[in-house]
Amino acid sequence: MNGKMNKKLLTIYEALLKHYGQQGWWPLTSLVEEGKDGGYHPGDYEHPRTELEAYEIIVGAILTQNTSWSSVERAIQNLRQLGALDPHALLSLSDSELKRAIKPAGFYNQKAIYLKEVTKFFMRLSKNTPMRNELLSIKGVGNETADSVLLYAYRQPQFVIDAYTKRIVFALNLADESAGYMELKNLFELNLPKDVVLYQEFHALLVEHAKHFYSKKSRSSLQTEVDFLKEFL
Repeated sequence: MNGKMNKKLLTIYEALLKHYGQQGWWPLTSLVEEGKDGGYHPGDYEHPRTELEAYEIIVGAILTQNTSWSSVERAIQNLRQLGALDPHALLSLSDSELKRAIKPAGFYNQKAIYLKEVTKFFMRLSKNTPMRNELLSIKGVGNETADSVLLYAYRQPQFVIDAYTKRIVFALNLADESAGYMELKNLFELNLPKDVVLYQEFHALLVEHAKHFYSKKSRSSLQTEVDFLKEFL
């Protein structure tokens, strides 16, 4: 562990946590029905509590590829209305039914295939925790999706690197812009304690922060506010 980088990352985390508060990822539809705003559960790190919650997270991790979470929410709600946030029920859907349900998330022809493949894999697990290389062997599952599944569905300490995280890391000069996924993943994992709650909150906070300072929308607006994180580095 690099002491200087460890201090930088923890300083960033603490600043984000103070500014935005706990995020409570991954959002779940069952919690929406319980009155939790958006299905988020800040301060409650015991989810997923059931196999179906874990499965919903996996479905969401596939659907969120190359699209916004608001689009994923519409697709997940469609699946829920069909009773298909259940692996057996999803596999019983025809290809056309599944594609129609997940259409709001985009790339629905590909994602329908990916969902059925990952669902078959999920059922073969028989409640066991998958290995990262096993997830990567599934059609449609790359590094980011595999790490999302492990961190949020199985509570394993695997840091997720997404487009938002990359933008912040590069803007703060924490890594060279030529750095690939695994190099950025190691930047966090080798310089932070292996703590699931820390990883979940840090990733979610980086996403929230990037939406305010590094999204296409914020860059195209008249926003002149400077990223407050820069004052800590």
